[in-house]
Order: sequence, then C-alpha cells, then structure tokens
Amino acid sequence: MAKCIKWFEILDSTNYEANRQMDRVEDFTVFAARYQTNGRGQKGNTWESAVGENLTFSILVKPKFIKAEDQFLISQITTLGIVNYLKNRGITASIKWPNDIYVYNRKICGILIEHYLGGDKLSASIIGIGLNLNQKKFASDAPNPTSVINETGKSLVVENELELLASAIEGLYNEIDVANFEYLAKKTEADYLSHLYHINEFYLYEDTATNERFEAKITGIDKCACLLLERRDGCVKSYAFKEIRYILNL
Repeated sequence: MAKCIKWFEILDSTNYEANRQMDRVEDFTVFAARYQTNGRGQKGNTWESAVGENLTFSILVKPKFIKAEDQFLISQITTLGIVNYLKNRGITASIKWPNDIYVYNRKICGILIEHYLGGDKLSASIIGIGLNLNQKKFASDAPNPTSVINETGKSLVVENELELLASAIEGLYNEIDVANFEYLAKKTEADYLSHLYHINEFYLYEDTATNERFEAKITGIDKCACLLLERRDGCVKSYAFKEIRYILNL
C-alpha cells in the first residue's frame, strides 16, 4: 500500500497542499480531497468533480537522482500506473499524449505535474490526478468525459480505490533506481509508447499555430518528450505540448 495518504474533506487544490507541505513530508506522500474548490487541470482549466464521487489527489515525490532532462519519466510512470489500475478494473485505457487517460475516445483521467529542480536534477514533483470514478453525469462543457461506473456499471469505495491506484503508481516509481536507471527508463518509455492513443495509426490533427488540419500517425516521442508525427507524405515533425490538437471523433 502507498506509504502515506493524507485525506481532507475540502481543499483549494491538492497540488497546492502538496506544495505547502513539501518540506515536511516524506517521499511519495499522497494528498487527497473529497472536494476541491480550485481543482486544476492542464492549460489553466478547472477539473469538474462531484463531491465525494471521484478521486482527486496529488502525489509528492522526491526523486533526487532523476536528471531534469529525464523529468518526463515521472509522467510515464504515472500514466502507466493508472492504465494498469484500470486494467484490473476491467477497463482498457490508453494514454493521450502527454498524460491524459482515455477509454476509446472518452477522457477518464487528467493529470497535472509540476516539477521542482535542484541544480540539474529533480528535487521534487507534484503529480495532480483527477480520476472519474463514481460520477455518472457531467455538467461542464467538457466534450467527452467518462468514468469507471459509466464503463463498468460498478460503484466503488473511493478510499479503497485510492489505495489501489496510488500503490499501482508507487510500484512503478520504486522500480527506478540509480544502478539500473538507463535500462528501466528505456523499458518504461517503450511501455508508455505501446499504450499511446492512436500510436502508429493515421489520425486527424490540428496545428494550433496555423489552424491547419492534417492526417498523421504518431511514431514516437523525441528526447524532449515532444510528439513525433509522420504525415502521409513521409514528412516527420515534432510538436511540443499545446502546439498540436487531436480532432476527436466522438
């Protein structure tokens, strides 16, 4: 089970709380809230979550031997842990680059990771996770939400599921060590790529700078964790986060 889980009835944001307690808690401490008044998502969005029905939590890790240039490993470990957890719940999920979790074309989980550097290495990372668990209906204008209960028809105990999910992520996190770092990092990246949403399939994308829409297939990620897209004419280009948008077929 996860080392330490701190539960709160209400918080502004579990990421904020993890930041506030960063210097006072141990590696892999989990901060969970039944309700967040300012839950945060990517691109400055808020994360919709009905009170007490979903998992809204942050994990504080202190992986001091991971270099700043390898920080995307934290995202890979996190997403793979969530995919493994959902598999044990009978749900086949994929990773929509860089770190959303999808069930077919519907989003079941969002992640926001904030890194803190000490010299050329990570001193800490705060991994904010919102997983839709027991919520059946969504009021926001998010185009494609789903949840565990919508996929399986089963209502789950939130506290129990947090233990299971945090432990799935922690198990992968604990595998990474200094002695075998290069091998394990490559293995983790290969696993991550094998679970990418629409990997090696032609799909419709939009360049956010030009609004050009084009078909391309994901062939991998580069050393900066940018997405590599190959167009039908064979041209390959890398895209950073926010430079490309998936055109979802809902």
